[in-house]
Amino acid sequence: MKLNLPNKLTVLRMILVPIFVVVMMVSDALWASITGLCLFVIASLTDMLDGKIARRHNLITDFGKFMDPLADKFMVLGAMLVILYKSLTREDVNTLFCAIFFWAVLIVIFRELAVTSIRLVLSGSSGLVVPANMLGKIKTCTQIACVIACIAEPLFYQNIPSLAHLMEILPLSLTTAVLMLFFTLWSGINYIASYWKYLDPEK
Repeated sequence: MKLNLPNKLTVLRMILVPIFVVVMMVSDALWASITGLCLFVIASLTDMLDGKIARRHNLITDFGKFMDPLADKFMVLGAMLVILYKSLTREDVNTLFCAIFFWAVLIVIFRELAVTSIRLVLSGSSGLVVPANMLGKIKTCTQIACVIACIAEPLFYQNIPSLAHLMEILPLSLTTAVLMLFFTLWSGINYIASYWKYLDPEK
């Protein structure tokens, strides 16, 4: 099977996800966190590039339509589950962050299941394609920003003794988690409200 450049970037993102998970889970050492952070940033860049290249050069394919959003969900959910697990198993558990992040992850999962189900129903019944809107794009950006903050912020404080006390608060991680939670909810409600009229209970 011959893949164009956007599809190659999508496949690369799919490959990077399990590598990221393994690296992050295998060790709590500094090298693992830095490597995991770099892998996630690279995966996020492929997410930004593949769609732009596909639209600009008219390289949109059915393979890309299916794999691109799937790769995005694997990337974000895989990273969030790793962060949640590592946060819960730390010796100095930040209960506030863990509580907020747990609900954020749960809502992200429910939102993606709901939106994906609506897209599948509409595509199968009426051939209607549900495009990504601005709220959905903002949601994705806040999710990526949250993952990056949650990995990078502890590393920053650990290496600056004068800021070590902020490890107990993780202000940037908490802020981005709340923003992610807000935009995930908003975009999910917006999708459901916009396309609910197309879901006929008699069909």
